[in-house]
Amino acid sequence: MSVKEKVIEIIAEQAVLEVSDVTPDSTLEDLGIDSLGLVESIFAIEEAFDISVPFNANEPNESDFDISNVASIISGIEKLVSEQA
Repeated sequence: MSVKEKVIEIIAEQAVLEVSDVTPDSTLEDLGIDSLGLVESIFAIEEAFDISVPFNANEPNESDFDISNVASIISGIEKLVSEQA
């Protein structure tokens, strides 16, 4: 399973949606993911890839990690995974 597929699977699970409902252009708001769901998604992603995501839930707009849409989240995770390799 690719990074993209796994991230989409985790986000879909948090949003209680089918994987097919989550597109790269989807925003977390589009998917009905609130701040708690976002934090749970980040934890699940960190666990799945054994990485640390530089995201501050208390200051989401101050974070260097782009959560504007699913594609940007995937891109950020791919970068973190490749840096760790």
